[in-house]
Amino acid sequence: MNDQIIGKAKANQAIADTRKALDDIERDIAHGTRAYVLGPYLSPRAQTKIGHDPARSPAAARAMEARLEEAIGLAAAIDLTVAGKGIAQLQALRPATYLGKGKVEEIEALIKEGEIKLVIVDAPLSPIQQRNLEKAWKCKVIDRTGLILEIFGRRARTKEGALQVELAHLNYQKSRLVRSWTHLERQRGGFGFLGGPGETQIEADRRQIQERVAKIERDLETVVRTRGLHRQSRTKVPYPVVALVGYTNAGKSTLFNRLAGADVFAKDLLFATLDPTARAIRLPHGQKVILTDSVGFISDLPTMLVAAFRATLEDVIEADVILHVRDVAHEDTEAQSADVDAILGDLGVRGAKAVMGADGAPFQPAEPPTPLIEVWNKADLLPEHVHDQLQAVAANRAAQERPALVSALTGEGIAALLQRIEDKLARGTTNYLITLEPSDGAGLAWLYTQGEVLERREDTKGRILAMLRVPPQRKDRVLQRFPEAKER
Repeated sequence: MNDQIIGKAKANQAIADTRKALDDIERDIAHGTRAYVLGPYLSPRAQTKIGHDPARSPAAARAMEARLEEAIGLAAAIDLTVAGKGIAQLQALRPATYLGKGKVEEIEALIKEGEIKLVIVDAPLSPIQQRNLEKAWKCKVIDRTGLILEIFGRRARTKEGALQVELAHLNYQKSRLVRSWTHLERQRGGFGFLGGPGETQIEADRRQIQERVAKIERDLETVVRTRGLHRQSRTKVPYPVVALVGYTNAGKSTLFNRLAGADVFAKDLLFATLDPTARAIRLPHGQKVILTDSVGFISDLPTMLVAAFRATLEDVIEADVILHVRDVAHEDTEAQSADVDAILGDLGVRGAKAVMGADGAPFQPAEPPTPLIEVWNKADLLPEHVHDQLQAVAANRAAQERPALVSALTGEGIAALLQRIEDKLARGTTNYLITLEPSDGAGLAWLYTQGEVLERREDTKGRILAMLRVPPQRKDRVLQRFPEAKER
């Protein structure tokens, strides 16, 4: 057994060493690549013309300059050398190149002058648009989705994270299999199980990708089942789950480290955290909770990534309390908050703010909302007068909606935040005194899965008396099984 453990540790270390070596190679290549970041954004008038309502679009609410700076931050996250940047305000989208002919020629001149090797277009490009721009500019072009996938591929460390990234990347590549390169024009013969006579290279590539996608999906099912078992084991010891969510680089991992006394990688970098992390922490009065960190959200997050990382976000979906961490020192904090709310709504999180239904009316799920606390982070970066103003704004909010102004870096407001979490968990709960026969071990075990057993003792007849604290969503279930339960 010891030999197996030592062998596994050595194998894991070898994998880590290989990954580090590859990271160093990728970093060196990126440093040597001169990149140009282009922000082609529709004007508000153009958005209205094509049916997009700027007032209801979080991305449109963000200033173009801020959107471009975010794209530059994404490029910096994979160590690219940004040699140039620019904004193209569009009045219409061109099917062939996304941009107008004049803008394409203008960028072409800048690429030649700056010896640019890579252009990052902060927009979703179709395969044809990407191919045409590469032909016109004679350099590599990637869109926003491709850039985010590159970052995810660099950051993922766990098996689950790596599989999810590869799945998203393959689905993205599958849509890029167009006749852009000469090798895709070749024909190749073969037997039935290899694709049959006359199979083109593009068909072979697509088939190989599909086979790999199917294998990854099977592997992910195994990983998801394992995570489900871990969650079930946590449920048996009924620790509530407190999940951190927020825009990328809002300070979630720094806050996680502050609350849990952990050392999760935290850096002033977009998508510093991709792999889910969980730790047990104690609240002021001793209650234990599971604190989970998750991948940061971002505007225009590719749909394939939301689907691929849904398993990673299952702890958020099933959390008892959600902490929405916001960087209140950022100029676009309101737009970032709207983006997070939109993605939470897409994931079906019951704590998300109202979203618009198909008929344009606000839609809220029928289930009671998950308690959510807005955490206004990075208070240490605020000017004193702004800090005091936000503190007053928070104090004037209703107790249920009151945000917590904190600094994960200095520890300001952390004690008050922990108390808020405790209050949220306790609110709406009911204590029941439940009597069980000594032989009803299964019933007692079931109680531990439904709430928090505050006290357990025996009466004079040897029966078990259990004081159970039950959250509102489980009251009916407990009363159905133990109708004689007495509320206390």
